[in-house]
Formats: sequence, C-alpha cells, structure tokens
Amino acid sequence: MSREVEDTNRRLLRARDRMDRTFAEPLQVAELARVALMSQAHFIREFKRVFGEPPYRYLQRRRVERAMFLLQHKHDSVTDICMAVGFTSLGTFSRTFTAIVGETPTAYRVRTRGLPHVAPTMFAMRWNRPSSFGEARSERPE
Repeated sequence: MSREVEDTNRRLLRARDRMDRTFAEPLQVAELARVALMSQAHFIREFKRVFGEPPYRYLQRRRVERAMFLLQHKHDSVTDICMAVGFTSLGTFSRTFTAIVGETPTAYRVRTRGLPHVAPTMFAMRWNRPSSFGEARSERPE
C-alpha cells in the first residue's frame, strides 16, 4: 500500500471516529471533510470507497446500533430513544431501524428484553451488528 493511500485512510479513520463520537448530532459533511483534509465531494467518494457505504448511511447504521442497545437495556420510550440517538422523526427512525435490523424497534425490544446482559464475544458482536440497508436477515437465529 502506498504512503498516499495510507495517509488518506488514516484521515478517513479520524473522520469516522468523529462520527462515532458525535453520532447523535446532525451530520456535518463539511466538518468531517475538514477533519479528513478533503473537499466534501472527495470525502464522500473516498469514505464510500474505503468503508463500503456513504457517510450518511454509516451514521444511520451507527445510530441504529446504539438504539438497539438502548431498546434492550433501558426503559425509555421508543420516541425518547429515537431522539437520543439523533433521529428527529419517529417515522424515519422506525423505517430506518426496520430496513437495517429487519424488525420494528418495538418488536426488537420485545424479542430481546429478557436476554442476559453479558458482554458478547467479538464474533457475536459482528454477527449481531446491523447490516447495511436492505440486507436485514429474513430469519433471525433463535
């Protein structure tokens, strides 16, 4: 791998780390592009090339991952969780959650509510991580 590609990847990782830390805030592509020292258009292209999805989709998936944890472990309402993870519309949250996870937030909460609170292994974390849009597994393992 060339030094230039390595440098680009490192800058993109810094921008992705910023997204991970501030997932509940509105997406600011201009700010992320500045973190990565790129123009906005180049940042979006390179982010998709390196991480396999555009920044907005990545952010939505991260928000849904956090919502999955909150739905399973907290007693807050679905609306409160929706707002806490950065969505501004319950409808958009429900539609996005369903597209990524394969079930509604309420159905996910009911299904996972009694599961033990243990730290999963890396394999289990990877297996349960929501896929990109439209790839939700039709049959969840029991």
